[in-house]
Amino acid sequence: MTLPEGWAETTIAEAASINPKHAPDTDRNQRVSFIPMPAVDEHLGAIVENAERILADVWTGYTHFADGDVIFAKITPCMENGKAAIARGLTGGIACGSTEFYVLRPANGISADYLWRFVRQPSFRAEAETRMTGAVGQRRVPRDYLESHPLPLPPEAEQRRILAKLDALTARLARARAELDRASVLAERLRQNVLSDVFRPLNISTAPLGDLLEDVRYGTAQKCDYGAGISPVLRIPNIQRGKIDLSDLKSANFDDREIARLSLREGDVLVIRSNGSLDLVGRSAVVAVDAVGMLYAGYLIRLRPTPSKLLPVFLHYFLASPGVRQALVGAAKSTSGVNNVNSQELQALKVPLLPLEDQERAVTRIAMAFARADRVEADAARARALIDRLESSILAKAFRGELVPQDPNDEPASVLLDRIRTQRAAAPKAKRARHGVSEPNLEMAK
Repeated sequence: MTLPEGWAETTIAEAASINPKHAPDTDRNQRVSFIPMPAVDEHLGAIVENAERILADVWTGYTHFADGDVIFAKITPCMENGKAAIARGLTGGIACGSTEFYVLRPANGISADYLWRFVRQPSFRAEAETRMTGAVGQRRVPRDYLESHPLPLPPEAEQRRILAKLDALTARLARARAELDRASVLAERLRQNVLSDVFRPLNISTAPLGDLLEDVRYGTAQKCDYGAGISPVLRIPNIQRGKIDLSDLKSANFDDREIARLSLREGDVLVIRSNGSLDLVGRSAVVAVDAVGMLYAGYLIRLRPTPSKLLPVFLHYFLASPGVRQALVGAAKSTSGVNNVNSQELQALKVPLLPLEDQERAVTRIAMAFARADRVEADAARARALIDRLESSILAKAFRGELVPQDPNDEPASVLLDRIRTQRAAAPKAKRARHGVSEPNLEMAK
């Protein structure tokens, strides 16, 4: 890559010390920060939890770092997710943490923020992912890859100008993301408003849901698994956002009697009756033609509407309406951790007695409002993807020297590198501490 005037190409190892240790004579009775992997937020790129330990208790078996160091996760999936941060505000100015961090201590004249933004780039992480070694689930970025990776280095003054510009642009992008995050809230509010309006109490007759059903039946208790039989069995994960999702199917073998009892028909409504999450209990989906003939598991209830009385989609929307959701959640709530709604409670729900033509009109109105809400969310998702690409493009421009203009009066980066090399050559060699080294604590490293 051709660099601008005044820039120099170096390597990460030349610009920063990799995995430096605390000085052997550091007071080990002091309290210091302790930073396991979960303490770093991959979205913020920052340390968000700062526990404390006595230094002697964490001296061995953990990574050492200090205020101003850049920590970079080397293990999958933490590296790919962006777990990297600048250590700031550490107790006593130092820390020990996960062995799955590389520590980069910038040389004098190298900005930690510049180095942090470089290794946080999606393009850098994508390339690092291709160089990982090790077994599945324990793949890591090799140290020699990190050390030898080229680093485009601007003059020290230009580093500051680049970071000021990036801070300003990043703040604007963050505000845009925050606005887009409201789209899902607004879309869900639109859905709930139309359901509330359609199913609000009216001066019309109602009937217990049970009077409008041909059949109500719990699912099978037989164990199913992937490829375990010839009959697919729908489970709770197959009910997604009001639809039947067939992407994750298990199966089992059944006798003719159970197949006759539990085979699904088009227009059946499956309801989640039991789950640890209250939000899932009572959620439903209408069986479409592609799921006809499948069976369903015991945590589901099948409601089969009487065709002359109740449209399946009308029933599905009724079960999703705010008033009914409130009633189902109240009935299902449990202190045991498993929330349940039973068939009697479902059948007791009061359903508006509307002619099928009015039910069809209500379904059409709801579907149109839901489609608008879906478009709002889809547009927001596309805009977020554009922002992500824009941010990546901005970072790429920054590290090509295209984000801010060069100043010919800046001290060239080559002079800065010569000074770093001279200082490093003159620095006394660190003495090895005379203490036993224990094996890394792999549990805290994760």
